[in-house]
Amino acid sequence: MKKYFYFFLAFILTSAAMAQNKKLYERVSAEADRVDPKVIEWRRDIHQNAELSNREFRTAEKVAEHLRSLGIEVQTGVAHTGVIGILKGDKPGPTVALRADMDGLPVVERVDIPFKSVQKSEYEGQEVGVMHACGHDTHVAILMGVAEILAGMKKDIPGTVKFIFQPAEEGAPAGEEGGAELMIKEGVMQGVSAIFGLHINSQTEVGKLTYKPGGAMASSNRYTIKVKGEQVHGAYPWEGTDPIVTAAQIINGLQTIVSRKMELVNEAAVVSVGSIHGGVRNNIIPEEVMLDGTFRSLDEDMRLIIEEQIRLKATKIAESMGATAEVTIYPGNPVTYNDPELTARMLPALEWAAGKENVELRKAVTGAEDFALFAKEAPGLYFWLGGMPEGVAVEDAAPHHTPDFYVDDSRLEVGVKALSMLALNYLYSAD
Repeated sequence: MKKYFYFFLAFILTSAAMAQNKKLYERVSAEADRVDPKVIEWRRDIHQNAELSNREFRTAEKVAEHLRSLGIEVQTGVAHTGVIGILKGDKPGPTVALRADMDGLPVVERVDIPFKSVQKSEYEGQEVGVMHACGHDTHVAILMGVAEILAGMKKDIPGTVKFIFQPAEEGAPAGEEGGAELMIKEGVMQGVSAIFGLHINSQTEVGKLTYKPGGAMASSNRYTIKVKGEQVHGAYPWEGTDPIVTAAQIINGLQTIVSRKMELVNEAAVVSVGSIHGGVRNNIIPEEVMLDGTFRSLDEDMRLIIEEQIRLKATKIAESMGATAEVTIYPGNPVTYNDPELTARMLPALEWAAGKENVELRKAVTGAEDFALFAKEAPGLYFWLGGMPEGVAVEDAAPHHTPDFYVDDSRLEVGVKALSMLALNYLYSAD
């Protein structure tokens, strides 16, 4: 009960502070409406010129040029292609960070829009299409708009705003470092007292904001399983050991981890196989098959059990088939955790931005975000902005990471207002 008491106390105190600064926030709203055409233009340009992780060269240049034009201190080349903007207000105070991710995905766009991406690039040795199939283009454009608004309010800002334009949220290319982890290693979170970020959502109605205190997004780990058998002619499988059949049994076994080993009444979890590679010819049973997958959980203890079970099932099933399995678990993102006290303090800012009727509490999701790493360095709040056109049913809206992913950018100003107001609300309400 004490936790909820503090939540509501913080909410009441912050609501009072917001009322006292009504003129300031009305100014933010007016400025957000003013820059909205620019935000849409930036978003569509970035969408049309999508770039993969650690290769966001054009996007970074566009961001840096804009920040410089506003008189904001700019750092480039952070974590390869990241851009940091530092706006020091004329009054003393803490430092708050706002983050947007910049990278696209190796997806060929199917959406018929005037600014459709037709970009091509190389990903893991293959030529691929490149698309902002997760909406990071909207994140960049929104934060550019926020930077323009807050730069114009410099004399009124009690503290410092750090704008973090992050590369490689989707993961650095093989053999490279990147993303939030590398940014943190390079010192981007030094001195930051709180951090905020948003994610567009193609299955939430345009203009709405959703949030979740505590664990909001799952932890995420990649795993690989190398199954080794004995190569043999496809006509005589009994003379060798078939790693393909073994891999199939392992896949089936992995699916029982969640259904039979996880206490799902506590939190969600998922184990998925994303790719299978093995063999070169129809009549040759290969020596080796590689499985590549991900597992997610909203609870750290459950995550550890899943990791143990993947190793156990893969190795023992392979052994039972006369094969071997080599399991590698890669470091990943922790649970994205929204600090409950900070969330309570900042909720009025979200309601100012979208209207109280358009701000909704949501359930946690099994998607993952490396924003979680920033939120381990300082209290954080990560929330969602709706991008689904009005009148569209959720089941008809294409999900993220697909060729048909679509975002209605007519209400991006809500995101601009939200991030601007969060920064100002935090700085003005800081002790």
